[in-house]
Amino acid sequence: MISTPSLLLPSIGPDTAQVVALLALFAAGLTLFEYASNYPSLVEFRDAPPFNRVRFLSLFLTVFLLTILCRGMTEVSSLTIFVQAIGNLIGDAIDFPYSPVRLVLVALPESVSAAHLELVRAAAGIAYLTSLLSLAIFVILLRVWGWPVRSGVFNVWVNLPTFDPTVGGDVVERLNRDARLNICLGFLLPFLMPAVAKAAAMVFNPVALEAHQTLIWTMATWAFLPSSLFMRGIAMGRIASMIEEKRRRTAENGEGAEEKRKKLDPDLIPA
Repeated sequence: MISTPSLLLPSIGPDTAQVVALLALFAAGLTLFEYASNYPSLVEFRDAPPFNRVRFLSLFLTVFLLTILCRGMTEVSSLTIFVQAIGNLIGDAIDFPYSPVRLVLVALPESVSAAHLELVRAAAGIAYLTSLLSLAIFVILLRVWGWPVRSGVFNVWVNLPTFDPTVGGDVVERLNRDARLNICLGFLLPFLMPAVAKAAAMVFNPVALEAHQTLIWTMATWAFLPSSLFMRGIAMGRIASMIEEKRRRTAENGEGAEEKRKKLDPDLIPA
């Protein structure tokens, strides 16, 4: 995924290719060590597939499509024409006042050309559509496939390594609070990130996203991060509901056992 833009885009210098290869090897080694370890580290929902697979495939598909879109600016093929047509269609459909795509275009400096503006609009449309599709797929898996119970026993300690259940009150309340916070951030980030970039342009040089790799990774991050927070919030809400349901069943089983004991031993029945 990391090396895809450098492999497909033309005119990539040797220094850039070496840096990208180093980053790709580092990311591959980190992923291998994370999933080969028996103890939790940093990756959340490691043993609860396909949560991380959906997120990875979403980001990989976004990067691949944006790379094909940028490749079509210099080398035209049937695939690049198809991706450009889809991107222009989606970008024009989502480009309405106060939409995330419109805010991205407003954040660009006024000196950009019309062709580059169309490229950014198409890239934003493709990235945003891919993130929405990944979110919809995860919700379907959650409802139909019964995630995460379908994949086996869910271990909170392994799948939520940064969550300490012994600190800060009731676990269910904390999980629900974190779920609501992640969902709110996922909804607001597509609007906040362009606004922050626009405000930063008043102090620093504005980012025109003219370099193709910069455009690819900026648009991929802009679309992937909110959908990832959405999925994390939905997942944590699901875990909270599972814990609450288990508590309810345990309480009902305890009350049923107490009633049986009272029926077997009349001395336990109060006068």
